[in-house]
Amino acid sequence: MREFAYKYLRHLPVVVFVGGLLAVGWWLLYNPWTALGPSLPGADGYTGSESDAGEMIAIGAHFEEMRPAVSAGIESWPRFRGEHFDNIYHNRVPLIDDFSQGGTEILWSVELGEGHAGPAIFEGLVYLLDYDEEQRADMLRVFSLETGEEQWRRWYNVHIRRNHGMSRTVPAISDEFILTIGPRGHVMCVDRLTGDLLWGIDLEREWNAEIPLWYTGQCPLLDDGVAVIAPGGDALMIGVDAATGDILWEVPNPNGWEMSHSSIIPFTYEGIKMYVYSAVGGAVGVAAGGPQAGEVLWEVPEWNHRVLAASPVCLPDGRIFLTAGYGAGSMMLQLHNRNGTIEPEILSTFRPGEGLSSEQQTPVYVDGHLFGVLPKDARAYRNQFVCADPDEITSFVWTSGSTARFGLGPFILADDKFYLLDDDGTLHIIEKNLRAFRLLDSKRLIEDGHDAWAPLAIADGYMLLRDDQTMICIDLKR
Repeated sequence: MREFAYKYLRHLPVVVFVGGLLAVGWWLLYNPWTALGPSLPGADGYTGSESDAGEMIAIGAHFEEMRPAVSAGIESWPRFRGEHFDNIYHNRVPLIDDFSQGGTEILWSVELGEGHAGPAIFEGLVYLLDYDEEQRADMLRVFSLETGEEQWRRWYNVHIRRNHGMSRTVPAISDEFILTIGPRGHVMCVDRLTGDLLWGIDLEREWNAEIPLWYTGQCPLLDDGVAVIAPGGDALMIGVDAATGDILWEVPNPNGWEMSHSSIIPFTYEGIKMYVYSAVGGAVGVAAGGPQAGEVLWEVPEWNHRVLAASPVCLPDGRIFLTAGYGAGSMMLQLHNRNGTIEPEILSTFRPGEGLSSEQQTPVYVDGHLFGVLPKDARAYRNQFVCADPDEITSFVWTSGSTARFGLGPFILADDKFYLLDDDGTLHIIEKNLRAFRLLDSKRLIEDGHDAWAPLAIADGYMLLRDDQTMICIDLKR
């Protein structure tokens, strides 16, 4: 027995050494995103119960009013990326250039369920879709912008396991309606003035939608009384009468493209209005009005990636910039109008680090340039804030440098300054500059901030920021 043990154990150091070399080689060469599979809710160890996809959810069944809602504001940030879908605050109110001028006082804060859902603002009221873990409910919550007092809430019960947070979407608000999409694809439309439920749609149950990795990230769109949603499954995109819930049109989905985290962006090119969407399967433009509403105008199946968070950026000359993280890189398209037929041309594609790309936040286009935060796989440029000329997209006008990195930072352009929130709740003020990066000031605003990824919102000089569990309001008026 002793001879047997000696014979085999004397080779153990060699085996361990070779095994270690193989493990290091695997670690260096393996790309986990090449084998990206379906979502695994609860992967963080949370053991709460999960409802079956076929469960009937009573969307919007519950309502509670705390106090009569009073609109006290003038300006609005009524949806994801603001009124004009450009993430630019078109204000006339001067805002602070540095924190010596204000902005450091937290006017109010509210604790939230874990998530990354951003708020919308409409005439002095704040609208947020929140997940209440204690009640197991998706909640549309309405607050006063000035005081933070909750006005009312409408909710429905649905079991969701924590998977890097729950809620991720920004409500869409109009004079008449409030539209939300919950983590598991429950669409709810509510009367804005009364809070009354108008209708609901379960995208999983009714349209066979595949809820994407890390739950629904698509922000809903309200466009002239039509709710525009991209379920995937049985229909690539649908238009719903916001007043009645009737389906006005639906886009066939013969290739089985799936819902992504990206949101639908309206775009008018040479008089033709369309909805541009970056689905899991390809990019598409869908006619937005008239007798053609719901018809596919163009599609680009070459843009096919599993994890898509950033939304398309539509440039005035008909170019469309598409980007994604996790190794996907970016693509620049050019639309051509050939006698009323829209044809897309792929101008360029490039990997992370070869040009502008974004893991989560959608770049901002202003003054003929694109600004964005590079993903963590952009090599030496990882997480830097950059300025790029769309004509020379594979090079940068400037970068923030190796000492100024910003995580997955959401940002807004306002008063010729970028207000950029770092992962830990630090707000940076950066000058809009086409020649060089210029950081004006920085301030940690959320104590013990963590995963502050939600889109920012601003109206009447008040900015709303949140990390994964806390939302705060600050006054940026100078």
